Order: sequence, then structure tokens, then C-alpha cells
Amino acid sequence: MGSAEVSPQMAFARFVRRAIDDAREERGWTVSDLAAHTGVGRSTVFRWLAGDWQDYPELAKVRGFCAALDVPVAAAFRALGLPDGSPTARRVPDDSPVEADVRVILDRLADPAVPADEKHQIRDLLRYLAHRPTRQAG
Repeated sequence: MGSAEVSPQMAFARFVRRAIDDAREERGWTVSDLAAHTGVGRSTVFRWLAGDWQDYPELAKVRGFCAALDVPVAAAFRALGLPDGSPTARRVPDDSPVEADVRVILDRLADPAVPADEKHQIRDLLRYLAHRPTRQAG
């Protein structure tokens, strides 16, 4: 039994801590604000932070938490040690270079070593690209 292994509770607690720290830094949110925006109660947030759970968190709450914070839900599922949060099977990971690029971006957003400022810039650029008008070919 290696001491380097991290329990799902501790990995998810670190994930939640990073998300809360980013929300505080980027949006000025307190835990109460976070609870209001995510639909996850304060006591649940504190349990997640403490790694105080036996059964996995409700996936709907995890999805709501991630959606409100613009955090990839896949990062939460990885922290929990779950392969995928959806009931359907995922596509083959190496379908295209674009999907490989997207995986790299999601990994950077989930990486605790990447500064919050860089994550904020990545999210801003992604929002811009997602919502800009498409140009007509021709």
C-alpha cells in the first residue's frame, strides 16, 4: 500500500478547494455566494472540502457546481476517480487533432499547478470563440 495514493475524497477535496479559490479570486464569491449560484448547499460544500463522505457525491450536484463555475465536469469526475459522468460511452479519445487539443486545454484547466490568471484567460478565450459570429465562406 503506497502512501502516494490519494483517496477520491482527498482528490475531490483538492478539486473543490481550487474551484472555490478560483471563484473567490475571479468573481469575489464567498462560500455562501457559491452555494447560491451552484445550487449546492453550504454544508455539502464544507463536507466536500473536508473529504467527509462515504458515498460519492450526487452527480447532479457535481455537474451544477462545475457548470456554475465554468469548470470542466470531466475534471471533477477524474478527481473522484470516475471514468466518465455520463451514462453513454465516450468516443475514442484519438478521433482528431482537435479533440486532442481540447483534452490538453481541459487538463490545463484542471491542473493545480496552472495559475488562476492563466485559467481565467483560457476561459475568456473559449467564451469568445464559442460566442463569436461565424463567417460565411465564400
